[in-house]
Amino acid sequence: MAWWIWILIALVLLAIEWLTTTFHPGFFAFGAIAVGILVAAGFGGPLWMQLIVFALVSMIFMLIFRQPLREKLGLEGMSKEIESIASEKGIALETIAPGATGKIEIRGTSWNGRNEGDLEIGAGDRCSIDRIEGLTLVIFPSIDKQ
Repeated sequence: MAWWIWILIALVLLAIEWLTTTFHPGFFAFGAIAVGILVAAGFGGPLWMQLIVFALVSMIFMLIFRQPLREKLGLEGMSKEIESIASEKGIALETIAPGATGKIEIRGTSWNGRNEGDLEIGAGDRCSIDRIEGLTLVIFPSIDKQ
């Protein structure tokens, strides 16, 4: 395959990485760039060899650099911060009947909270967060109502 096709593949993969920010296509883009450079320098070999080099370089880049980059950019702790919301207290922004969903505030942010307790949670009342299900917090009326 011609060197410029590998560079074109790399550009497409970089565009996909930019749109998705998953830290996967970008490493395959580096593999395509490496193969493009090898082919341009005359060391490309047959297509099957280029594909093997592409796969190996991409996987090596991903194994070595993905985790350190995620940590450096601060993407590792995000899910842990959200999971730590469970067992905290929030304040109901509206009255939430048992089994109903309403708005609660925690850490200065409004969330959807589903009341799984037996008692109604009044507007301004504190509620205990039991767990997170998707983007909804499962809440119960709190004993301390401040």
